[in-house]
Amino acid sequence: MKIRKLVKGLTAAIPIAAALAVGCSILIHQIGGDFEGPPEAMEQALSPEARAWVAGAFEGLPEGELADFHVHLVGLGRGGTGAWVNPAWLTWRHPVKRGRTAVYMSAAGVEDGEAADRDYLERLVSLLRPFPKPIKAYLLALDYYHHADGRRDEGRSSFHAPNDYVFQTAQEHRDLFIPAVSIHPYRRDALEELEKWARRGVRHVKWIPNAMGIDPSSRQCLPFYEEMKTFNMILLAHTGDETAVDAEEDQHLGNPLLLRQPLDLGVTVVAFHSGSLGEGIDLESPGKERRPNFELFLRLLEDPRYDGRLFAEISALTFFTRGSGPLKTLLDRADLHRRLVYGSDYPLPGVNAATWTSRLARDGFLSEAERRHLDAVYAYNPLLFDWLVKRAARHPETGRRFAAEVFRAPPELR
Repeated sequence: MKIRKLVKGLTAAIPIAAALAVGCSILIHQIGGDFEGPPEAMEQALSPEARAWVAGAFEGLPEGELADFHVHLVGLGRGGTGAWVNPAWLTWRHPVKRGRTAVYMSAAGVEDGEAADRDYLERLVSLLRPFPKPIKAYLLALDYYHHADGRRDEGRSSFHAPNDYVFQTAQEHRDLFIPAVSIHPYRRDALEELEKWARRGVRHVKWIPNAMGIDPSSRQCLPFYEEMKTFNMILLAHTGDETAVDAEEDQHLGNPLLLRQPLDLGVTVVAFHSGSLGEGIDLESPGKERRPNFELFLRLLEDPRYDGRLFAEISALTFFTRGSGPLKTLLDRADLHRRLVYGSDYPLPGVNAATWTSRLARDGFLSEAERRHLDAVYAYNPLLFDWLVKRAARHPETGRRFAAEVFRAPPELR
């Protein structure tokens, strides 16, 4: 895609801030949602070769619904949804944050208006329905940042997606969504809130530890883990550095090794992003040296004690910010594929500058023909585009792809 050449070697913040300074909405949309039409127009727009290629990507998949474990429900609080965005992300006094908001909204195909929350959801539904095979998206709530004494801190929270809004949306679209609530374990009412949603049939809890201020290894979390076990609930936990929202002060909380505590207690964990960004302290080495978070995560995944209870989610592995190492490693580890699950991290696949198909082709993960077909799909359906990128990606040397079972929820998570 043309914008990938424009931003190559740059961080997104520089062109975003420049675009805002001159009011260049065209550049915002090129970095964000560089779309040519609605999802329903894709079939007519694709070439016969591209249509055949897309259809072929859905052959050989396991019976049953596909699963996307990582879909955000975001809003501005319009229409009584209860959603919230930190005001710093909505004001020109913070141009980089405001620019990132503009890019995210562009990627989600919505405008900053009174109908923003409704438009976000309608757009998401319109992207899921055209999938050639039915897919269920795990719709994620997000709690506020909390301190160890249970105080909520909106100033250190980037956005809030309420549990009620996520649950109601999933109830209204049962064919598309599975709700995942977000409950901060330091909240004074954390156990009551967890039981409330468990009794309403919710099985998944979402955390971004470094954005929410959660130390998964803290003894303060022990009662929460015990309650999760009581109700057979699954923890969906971000691992590695967090860069999409504010988390810089607490990046150390994304260290994958901190998840040993819930795993040792018997909690089932899905590790979002497979720890594929940043470095963490090797808490288990005498020298406490820093190592790639992905290396620390692999140590957990290879621990036989966690087989059947620790799973790796592969969203963002194809983003240019992750490099090629984690993607190559997991493509080649066929022994681990039964423990990998697909995730999109929507709306981020809609950010045009995030996935450089030209780079993936150059590095041998895609063929040139696949790159062209993918770019054509992105122009109409970025969610399908992301799925197809991961379905098509192959190891540059061995040619191994992700097993078909990666794209369906394993039995332990259904």
